[in-house]
Amino acid sequence: MVHQYKLNGYNIVLDTCSGAVHVVDDVAYDMIAAYQNTEREALVAELLKKYGDRPDVTKEELEQCYDDIAALEKSGQLFTPDTYRDMAGTFKARSGNVIKALCLHVAHTCNLNCSYCFASQGKYHGERALMPLEVSKRAIDFLIENSGTRRNLEVDFFGGEPLMNWDVVKETVAYARSVEKAHGKNFRFTLTTNGVLIDDEVIDFCNREMSNVVLSLDGRKEIHDATRVDLAGHGSYDKIVPKFQKLVAARGGKNYYMRGTFTHRNPDFTKDVLHMADLGFTELSMEPVVAAPDDPMALTPADIEVVKEQYEILATEMLRREKEGKGFTFYHYMIDLTAGPCIYKRISGCGSGTEYMAVTPWGDLYPCHQFVGESNYKLGDIWHGVTNEALREEFRSCNAYARPECADCWAKLYCSGGCAANAFHASGTIRGVYAPGCELFKKRIECAIMIKVAEKSEK
Repeated sequence: MVHQYKLNGYNIVLDTCSGAVHVVDDVAYDMIAAYQNTEREALVAELLKKYGDRPDVTKEELEQCYDDIAALEKSGQLFTPDTYRDMAGTFKARSGNVIKALCLHVAHTCNLNCSYCFASQGKYHGERALMPLEVSKRAIDFLIENSGTRRNLEVDFFGGEPLMNWDVVKETVAYARSVEKAHGKNFRFTLTTNGVLIDDEVIDFCNREMSNVVLSLDGRKEIHDATRVDLAGHGSYDKIVPKFQKLVAARGGKNYYMRGTFTHRNPDFTKDVLHMADLGFTELSMEPVVAAPDDPMALTPADIEVVKEQYEILATEMLRREKEGKGFTFYHYMIDLTAGPCIYKRISGCGSGTEYMAVTPWGDLYPCHQFVGESNYKLGDIWHGVTNEALREEFRSCNAYARPECADCWAKLYCSGGCAANAFHASGTIRGVYAPGCELFKKRIECAIMIKVAEKSEK
């Protein structure tokens, strides 16, 4: 399968199954588009007629162009057949029941009252709760017991707001460190926080123990403070930004992400990304809200068109700033065209419900944080393990080829079938499709590839 598009002055041709990216002129672009459906002589004649006013476009040049395309096809760089479909159902099965990562919901409560919160202000449509230490320690043991031969294990501290259960976070890390070497494991920790409770102790601990920190900021003060408010309705921007700046400055180059959410209020989200960059943050992410269509925060069809345009604006602005020595990373544009994810990852996706699970304050297991509170999606618990084997198998079957809507999509080996939670909330099934999300994802991939093309062209 081949995908062609024009962006920022480049004619880009992506061969989906090989991953090859070609940058071509207008003539080659048109020839590739018609190559599979038109005979050589007819195609040459057609393009000779179309470009007849150009002296550089001769019959001989067009014939050579056709032969070059044929050579690329023969070498597996264009029109590569899809040989992965039959593998799709086998990859996750090969991994057995190995679990490599847990998301610990150490706090089902929050000190903010964000209007778009999918977790119902941290309660996940249930009761407020803090995870006891004995539960978090058992979660660590459960992960070790079910990790097979994997050495590197991931633990995310999540909420709600995990800093509201700070002592348990610290003691859980200490416990994991105390047992990891005996089991031949290495724990990598991530903390996601709204920043309100950050202090010097939190900064020192995170920069020592956390492989990554995710910091929630929605961009411009007026945008952030309209949605991310405390329980009294006051905005949190002025309180958290200096704390985020202090934490990042002290991290010494360690990983972090400033993560925001854009809604119907700000489909011009590029302004918010650039605002965060202007604050001195260089590792940025901005996610579209996922909400019911009747939610006032939900993106409308008109918003989607604005957002797609914004992705293009952001990509060109990133290139400009990079030239000026003021570059930054945008999470959704991180792509490696030479040594990217292996085919297992491309087909299988994030591993929710199989390799990755969320743990509630009571020790219940769910496929990921976005399923917590959905009783039909409880997998089991950390004492008895996965008891809902049918559900695990359902998630194991999710892959880039599991949905009929994805069969002819050029982006399926980049999205790996998309987010199961988004599909569920949009369609009622994890094997459904969240159409607006698909549309935005494809635009992001187009922009990410264009950036790589532009960077290579500058060398």
